[in-house]
Amino acid sequence: MATLIGLLRAVNVGGTGKLPMAEFRELCVAAGLRDVRTYIQSGNVVFSTSLGAPAAKKKLEALLAAHLGKPCQVLIRTQAELESVVARNPFPEAEPNRLMIIFLDDAPPRSAIADVKVPGRERLHLDGRELFIHFPDGMGSSKLRVPFAAVGTGRNLNTVRKLIEMAGD
Repeated sequence: MATLIGLLRAVNVGGTGKLPMAEFRELCVAAGLRDVRTYIQSGNVVFSTSLGAPAAKKKLEALLAAHLGKPCQVLIRTQAELESVVARNPFPEAEPNRLMIIFLDDAPPRSAIADVKVPGRERLHLDGRELFIHFPDGMGSSKLRVPFAAVGTGRNLNTVRKLIEMAGD
């Protein structure tokens, strides 16, 4: 059995895609996933399965599409992959709640952020399948737009650390 972490995209954002986490846990258990735990309402799930990451992704996406009546992307990471994300943090001095990590299924070319216009003091660093964004002035007031980030899902460093902790329990 492997422990995997699922990061749902576009769940409970802007009033669409509402899915209570208790309901999501029940769906996961009914689908045969084990030790299912969710964390906060933004769509984070830790579970055990004999499936590999690609099969778990496919199963969760099909389950959610059937339940919600629309596609829902799930990004899968292992505990070791999340630990690597934390270790690769290019902005270690950043407050954890002001460091957003955008998780992507596939690594864009390193040049993908070359033309991004940074409107304020935000800093960006692309490393593999993760884009790190430091928002020193907070995310709420930022005008930063990263076009390819729309195909991923973001979590702040506090959430990533909590998911690592949950996966280790």
